Amino acid sequence: MSHDSPDGASAPHTPAGRIVGAALALSLVLTLVVLAFTWPAMTSDAKDLPVAITGPADGVAAVAAQLDTARPGAVDLVEVTDRAEAVDAIETRETYGAVVLGDPASGRPPEVLTSSAASGVTNQLMRQIAQQLQAAVTEQATAATSARITAAQSEAAEATQRAMQDAVAAALAAAAQGEQPPAPEGPAAAPEPVTIEIPQVTVTDVVPLSDDDPNGSGFTASLFPILLGGMIGGIGISVAVRGAMRRVTAALLYATLGGAVLTAVLQGWFGSLQGDWWWTWAAMSLAIGAIAAPITGIVALVGRAGTAAGPVLMMLVGNPISGVTMPQEFLPWSWGTIGQWFPPGASGTLLRDLSYFPQADPSAAWTALAAWTAAGILLSLVGHARAPRPAVAPAPPVRVAEPVS
Repeated sequence: MSHDSPDGASAPHTPAGRIVGAALALSLVLTLVVLAFTWPAMTSDAKDLPVAITGPADGVAAVAAQLDTARPGAVDLVEVTDRAEAVDAIETRETYGAVVLGDPASGRPPEVLTSSAASGVTNQLMRQIAQQLQAAVTEQATAATSARITAAQSEAAEATQRAMQDAVAAALAAAAQGEQPPAPEGPAAAPEPVTIEIPQVTVTDVVPLSDDDPNGSGFTASLFPILLGGMIGGIGISVAVRGAMRRVTAALLYATLGGAVLTAVLQGWFGSLQGDWWWTWAAMSLAIGAIAAPITGIVALVGRAGTAAGPVLMMLVGNPISGVTMPQEFLPWSWGTIGQWFPPGASGTLLRDLSYFPQADPSAAWTALAAWTAAGILLSLVGHARAPRPAVAPAPPVRVAEPVS
C-alpha cells in the first residue's frame, strides 16, 4: 500500500535494488569505521623504541643482546655518556626511558629511568626491562657467589690434604728416629661464610604524571572533546552560517571561545592538563581551528557535501594514527609519523609537551596545526572567489513628470 504525498499524489515505494544498495553501502561504512578504530590496536607492536643507555661497553653489549633476544627489534638503544644526559634525553622526548648500568667500583646499583607522562605503554615496557635486568643481575651475582663458594671449598680441601700429608710425613720421620710422633694439630679453621650480595635495580620515574591524573586516563580522554568539538563546530557553522568569509570568522571565534572553555574545564577544573594556562588555551584554540576551518573551507569549495570531510579526515584517518593512546613507534610502516601531521596527533603531542615536557621542542606540532588552520581559511577564500555572484537587476527607468500647462 502506498502513502499519499503532501500534494495528494501517490508516492511509490522505494525500489528493492535501492534498499539493497543502501544496506551494502552502510555496511561498508560500518566496516571502515570498525577497521579505523581496531586496526591500530590489533597491529601495533613495539618497534625501534628509542631508549638511552650508559655504562661499560661490555655491559651495554650484554644488555643489547638480552633485549634483542627477549623482544627482537623492539628497542633502539641510544648510548649516552652519563645519567644526566640520559635524563635530558627523556625530558626532551628524544627517548622514552634509559638504562643506567651499575658501577661495581663505587657500589652504585643499576637503575632504569622511565617516564609515565610520555606513555603508559612505554612506562610498562621500561619496568619490564627493569625486571629482566634484575633477573640478569641476580643470575650473575648467584653465579659469582657459587664460584666463590666452590673456590673456598677447593682451598679448604687442599689445605686439609696438605695438613694430612704433613702429619704423615712428621710421624714417619719421628718413627725413623725412634721418637714419639708429634700430636696432631687441631682441625683446620672453617672457611668464612660466603654471603650473596645481589644489587637491586631501582626504577625512577623521571617525568611522572600529575597527582590529579595518576593513570593518565584523564589526559587521554581530554583529547576526544577537541576532536569532537572541532568537527561539531565545523559542521554546525557550515550549516548555520551563510557566506564563506562569515564562516571563517565564525570558525575562528568558535575556536577561541571553545579553547577557553576546554582549558577551563580540563585544566582548571579536572587537572587533566598541567601546562601554563595561556599556552594551553592557545594550543586548544589552534587545535579546534585546525579541525573546524578545513571543514568550512571544503564546504565553501564543494558545497554541503564537504561536511563529510570532518568525519573522514579527522575521525577515520587522523585519529587512529594519532599516537595518543600508544607511541607512534608502535604503529606499522610510517603511519605514526604521518599521524603527527594530522590535527589529532599534533594536538595530542603539543598538549603533552606543554603539560609535562617543557624542555621538548613542540615546533612541529604548532606548525602542523597552523598549517591545517591556514589551509581551511585558504579553501574558504578560494571558494568565495569561485562562487557565482547574483545577477544585479537593472534599475527601473525614472520617469519625469511633464509640467501641466
